[in-house]
Amino acid sequence: MQATLTALTDREILNLLAEPRSFERGFRLMMQQYQERIYWHVRRMVGNHEDTNDVVQNCFIKVYRSVHRFEEKSKLYTWIYRIATNEAITFINRRQKRSVIDIDDEDTGLANQLIANQELSAGIIDEKLRKAMMSLPEKQCLVFTLRYFEEMGYKEMSEQLGTSVGALKASYHHAVKKIEEALRG
Repeated sequence: MQATLTALTDREILNLLAEPRSFERGFRLMMQQYQERIYWHVRRMVGNHEDTNDVVQNCFIKVYRSVHRFEEKSKLYTWIYRIATNEAITFINRRQKRSVIDIDDEDTGLANQLIANQELSAGIIDEKLRKAMMSLPEKQCLVFTLRYFEEMGYKEMSEQLGTSVGALKASYHHAVKKIEEALRG
């Protein structure tokens, strides 16, 4: 009972996953340890609970199918985080392609709804921020999400994304400027 209340090390989880008789237990413990953090990371990118659950489920299906190929070149969480990020980006791209409502359409456009409402509530501001983030290029959106919402340092981000610190700082700077412009407009 105590083992489920304390965090397991990557090694302990990987040892359980390596044995066929303890694989399911190891996977459940891994999910207990990382699922909430992954959920909130994806939620900030995707925006709503239902879609986030779908993306997180797809992420853990991929983890389940490929954990035996994990090379331990990074932490287990980092590896899962990358899979979740890629799943979220794939989902966002699919959603944008499927979207049949023009954001600038006069009758249904979110932009006009936001302009019409002079008293912006926290929910509307959040929606406006999400819309601004969705207009960013994929890399800038990811860097902004990691830096602003996850409060991740550039060094850690560099290790996770395989990009130089300088390039990440530039991406973040450009993302902030574009979001500021969108929020003013």
